[in-house]
Amino acid sequence: MSAVKIFTGTANPALAAEVCDYMHQPLNVMNVTKFGDGEIKAWPQENVRGEDCYIIQSTNPPSDNIMELLIMMDSLKRASAESLNIIMPYYGYSRQDRKSHAREPITAKLMADILTVAGASRVLTIDLHANQIQGFFNIPFDNLTAMLIFTNYFQKKGITSPVAVSDIGGVKRANLFASGMNGTVAILAKNRPSDDVVESQYFIGDVEGKDVIFVDDIIQTGGTLVTAAMEAHKNGAKNIYACATHGFFGGKALERIEDSPIIECVVTNTLSIPGIIKSKKIKVLSVAPLIGEAIMRIRDHRSISALFEVSM
Repeated sequence: MSAVKIFTGTANPALAAEVCDYMHQPLNVMNVTKFGDGEIKAWPQENVRGEDCYIIQSTNPPSDNIMELLIMMDSLKRASAESLNIIMPYYGYSRQDRKSHAREPITAKLMADILTVAGASRVLTIDLHANQIQGFFNIPFDNLTAMLIFTNYFQKKGITSPVAVSDIGGVKRANLFASGMNGTVAILAKNRPSDDVVESQYFIGDVEGKDVIFVDDIIQTGGTLVTAAMEAHKNGAKNIYACATHGFFGGKALERIEDSPIIECVVTNTLSIPGIIKSKKIKVLSVAPLIGEAIMRIRDHRSISALFEVSM
């Protein structure tokens, strides 16, 4: 088995350390500093000539995370790395994947262009907001999913045959989750007059007397989730849970969830969110085994698609 070098930026170094622990190899040192005016400088501490290099860095706000990633890529490329494999657990700007109004940018495509021009050999992410973003790249792109991690977790809690609830855009994700639990799927239809604003929502499917698990890729402010949970409660849901790959929990999200009918909200550690464990209703699961397995499969030229079938 050939060796790889794994580096991390400052977005989520704890996750990178977990990945390296899973792979039983050291985390290679990337020096990252800032000048007085805020400019970033990054360079590897060791020789990378001819090496396959992996950078683990989510590109959630602030935009420094994106610039830091690009600068790390440039430093490795100029140091003659053989390949630059970008492990981006959260793909920033993924919700800007199309023009919904006149003169709007398609920033997800811009991100793809920037990463490619910067020298990325491959990009790997987890639960893209929109699957079509994969088509923005002309290099290998892997979109993993945390749904099997969630499935295993809820199975161990003894939950069987639940109703997985998702909006129309997440039906495929909900189907994958439900199929692993012998469950069914209900659709949460939403009327969204503008970005981040939901005017009304209703269920297509039966939730009465059922264990309901809301399945999503992102929890931002928690407003839509909590409103939907209250609607499920009104419709006679037995127990209400939620799971989402990326937990931002901005604003009063944690307070909203604490005061809601949701028994437990499960997210992963794709993002490093300070204070997230303060809420008794929040459970954080690790994607480190998933990422570690993916890196080893890429290294050994084995199938990545098998990770959609293998229980992590």
